[in-house]
Amino acid sequence: MEEVTGMTPKEVVELAKKNAVRIVDIKFTDLLGAWQHFSVPTSELEESLFEDGLGFDGSSIRGWQAINNSDMIVIPDPTTAMMDPFMNVPTLSLLCNIADPITKEKYSKDPRNVAQKAEAYLNSTGLGDTGYFGPEAEFFIFDDIRYQNDSNQSFYAVDSEEGIWNSGRDEEPNLGYKPRHKEGYFPVSPTDSLQDIRSEMLLTMEEVGIEMECHHHEVATAGQCEIDMRFAPLVKCADNLMWYKYIVKNVAKRHGKTATFMPKPLFGDNGTGMHVHQSIWKGGKPLFAGNGYAGFSEMGLHYIGGILKHARAICAFTGPTTNSYKRLVPGFEAPVNLAYSSRNRSAAVRIPMYSESPKAKRMEARFPDPSANGYLAFAVMLMAGLDGIENKIDPGEPMDKDIYAMGREELSNIPTLPGSLDEAMDALEGDHDFMLKGDVFTQDLIDTWIDYKRENDIAPLRLRPHPYEFEMYYDV
Repeated sequence: MEEVTGMTPKEVVELAKKNAVRIVDIKFTDLLGAWQHFSVPTSELEESLFEDGLGFDGSSIRGWQAINNSDMIVIPDPTTAMMDPFMNVPTLSLLCNIADPITKEKYSKDPRNVAQKAEAYLNSTGLGDTGYFGPEAEFFIFDDIRYQNDSNQSFYAVDSEEGIWNSGRDEEPNLGYKPRHKEGYFPVSPTDSLQDIRSEMLLTMEEVGIEMECHHHEVATAGQCEIDMRFAPLVKCADNLMWYKYIVKNVAKRHGKTATFMPKPLFGDNGTGMHVHQSIWKGGKPLFAGNGYAGFSEMGLHYIGGILKHARAICAFTGPTTNSYKRLVPGFEAPVNLAYSSRNRSAAVRIPMYSESPKAKRMEARFPDPSANGYLAFAVMLMAGLDGIENKIDPGEPMDKDIYAMGREELSNIPTLPGSLDEAMDALEGDHDFMLKGDVFTQDLIDTWIDYKRENDIAPLRLRPHPYEFEMYYDV
């Protein structure tokens, strides 16, 4: 399949004719980070579509418009044109921005618009012209998932042929080779049973124009995986992440399996993270390379300072689910302490040391997870880092010892990430001025995010009995 990115409206129309496209799929991202879509026949694909857009009901999209002010338009971005790799009917996919139907102004709560404004703000500062992001999104591939929540019962059950809990199951025959808890990184086949599926995922990602680097089994039992894409400018990277999730889920489905980016689906084993590598360039030159700690520049260290200073508020977007904080606990490789280091994976921020090349110099935020909306998560981290540069925020001394092995007294001097989504929302409420620069995040978006999360995530979980509470308390 040929790559078709970077096209003009005229070229997109020509591409559709060349590939005998019959359906055009209109995709956009809701506030929480899920793709939404509708489809139109190719008769609607005219050059004017890229200026006039198409109307839809914004009140039906999570976190967006009220029903009395619901008319909105989607405006396709021609540079995102790509053939959908899963549809039987030849289908052209277009990613879209959201706008007001009357003023044609971009919608402030459109995540892609937020990411575009973050890139524009970076340029406006003169500090750099490109913010590169490279996420390492992990996921689980399961064979079965069941869950139900009623007034009188609540349960979930996930299963995998790889799950160590199935070592004694009669599988007619059971062939063993099931990775033990925390031993999935990274044995060859037959213990790694998902090589071909991951390869298919990676190759499909290349088909839609994503530059890929590697894939492998991850630490946990029961099908934890990681596929790494090459870094890209912020908006492009967030677009790629949407394709990444779409492809992972649909390739898994093609094989009769199910994939999830839920941060902590298994008790007692590693959760699913999304380490995000970041750097700023200007005029084709990397700006984080220097003569400071770990070969970092003063600018790079100040960027880290901004990330660490605002990390608790950042978590509202990079760990946006109640389940995120089941992952952010000590002992499972998830960093909970706000420190930085060159090689220490127990720190919240790491400076990778794989290469001495200035072009490879970047920082890695280790606390995000893939339940995040990439557009908002990357944007908020860029804004925090830029705040660090603009205000010369000192990140303090690096932490090169194993934080997990430190005593309580020693740990008391190191600030920590929020322990719950509720705490993250409180942090965002008290620390968001840095996000408002350049109108990147609006106060309305932040207020909507906080209210939505408190009402739809935090309160429902707080009101429900937990299944484990019956084991702990039924006989009181």
